[in-house]
This record gives sequence, C-alpha cells and structure tokens, in this order.
Amino acid sequence: MRLLVVDDEKLLVKGLKFNLEHDGYQVDVCYDGASAVEQARREHYDLILLDLMMPVMDGLEACMQIRAFSNVPIIMLTARTEDTDKLIGFEYGADDYVTKPFNVLELKARVRALLRRSGQSAAQAAEPAQLSVGGITLDFSRRCAIVDGREVDLTVKEFDLVSLLMRSEGRVFSRESLLNTVWGQDFFGEERTVDVHIRRLREKLERDSAHPEHLMTKWGVGYYFKK
Repeated sequence: MRLLVVDDEKLLVKGLKFNLEHDGYQVDVCYDGASAVEQARREHYDLILLDLMMPVMDGLEACMQIRAFSNVPIIMLTARTEDTDKLIGFEYGADDYVTKPFNVLELKARVRALLRRSGQSAAQAAEPAQLSVGGITLDFSRRCAIVDGREVDLTVKEFDLVSLLMRSEGRVFSRESLLNTVWGQDFFGEERTVDVHIRRLREKLERDSAHPEHLMTKWGVGYYFKK
C-alpha cells in the first residue's frame, strides 16, 4: 500500500512516515497543497493524509483539485475543532478527518479502516458489474455512477453510501446505521457527516437537488432510496 503524507510541519511528517513505514506502508511526503496535487496526479496512491492549513495551497483547495481527477481516499489532518470546519472538509471531498493533536495509534486505525473499506469496495468480484435503480446506474468496476448517459465520479464514501441505499431500495436507514455500515464502527465522526454526503450525492445524481426524486429523507428517521 502506498500513502502520501502532506503537512508543512516537517517534524510531524517525519514521525508519521516512520510510524507508517513501520507498519509496512510505502510512504511519500510533501509539504504544501500544490505539491500534493502534482504528486497525486503523477503517482498512484492508496490513501492521502492531507493537512488543512498549509502554505502555497491549503488542504481544502488541494482536496478539491485532487477530487477533480481521483477518488483516492483522503483523511484530513486539522487543528480546528469546530464542527463546521470538519463538515466543510467533507464538502470538499474528504473521506475522514483527524483532529490535531492526535494519537498515532488512532490515526493508524483510521488509515487501516479506510483502506479496508476502499479495498473491499474495489474488489467485489462476486457482484454484478452494474446496478440500475430508478434511472441511476452504478458501475462497480469503475466505481462511478451513470445518470442520463453521463458518467458521474463519486468518492469512496459516496459510492459506498449510494450503493447501500440502492441495494436496499425502499428501506429507511438511520444516520447511525449508515455510519456503522459505510464508515465502520471505528469512525469517530458525527451523524451530520451522513447529511453532508447525502447532499453531495443529490447534487451529483438528482435532476434537481432541492427536490430529490430518489435520495429521500424520512423525517425524524433517516434516509432511503426511491425508484
């Protein structure tokens, strides 16, 4: 597994590289957002650890630019503790976040969990190549959606979330249930993470995100997919 660690704190980067390589990962590093985008464009990575506050280009902008050409799992590293800052990270395409200062064992657990889930999703050989419900088609080999003949790129978590809802068409899932199933029980985030991902999926997949036809809300309960 090849990881990219991006942070302008060189001592922190050195420590993360040492700890991750000790666990058997191949680790590349860089120290600003612009370099991270170029590295991600040139090389294949299984996961990126991306600091929020950096010179040249911050982590949010770097995350957004990487998302324009890659669905690589991204964990944001942030010293900010406000919920709004974390949710903004999800809006820009992050899959998880870790708040500084962090316990390196927790960080490595997050890395393993996200790699495990992205790997499981990418290697579903026993599943059908495509799933079509309500005019939306999921292509499991390319990990994308097709709507009205148009290919739509999805992040790891977006794809996992919408595929779960589409497979269980009509079934209402609580936010807690979706977090446990899609993010895993070792995810430490909040239930509003689900709301952010549903909103982004509506923007990508619905004809009118303000009046969704498929990704529906059961008020006070959760979310479900409607044909």
